[in-house]
Amino acid sequence: MPAESTTPQLSITSRSDWLAGYLRADQIRTDTLVQLVTHWTDEDAREEIIAALDQLADVVASPRQEGALDAAVEAVEDAAAMDTAHIPLDKKTAVRLLGELTVLVRRLTRFGAKNKPHIPTQQDRRWSA
Repeated sequence: MPAESTTPQLSITSRSDWLAGYLRADQIRTDTLVQLVTHWTDEDAREEIIAALDQLADVVASPRQEGALDAAVEAVEDAAAMDTAHIPLDKKTAVRLLGELTVLVRRLTRFGAKNKPHIPTQQDRRWSA
């Protein structure tokens, strides 16, 4: 598996110290911003979105109570009528991401062989009676 993904905007990579990894999904950010401004031309919706964003800013800027950030984010999503953040995956992309994830898992579990999780292979997918 190459060190760099062939599609970095949707990829799984290792941190440089191999102690953690990253999932990059740029399409979610794009979809979020587009959904946020979709109702912007409606004056009432815009005011509701701005109020929800102001509330979110207040939560982020102050000491948080448990659940406050989630509630503030949900209020913005509701005000902007945002859909669930998801990206459809075709077979080719899923296989590529599986390969990248497999590399990451092997790097993260390279020490402590007793605690290594089983990494499924194509052989594991065979049907048995």
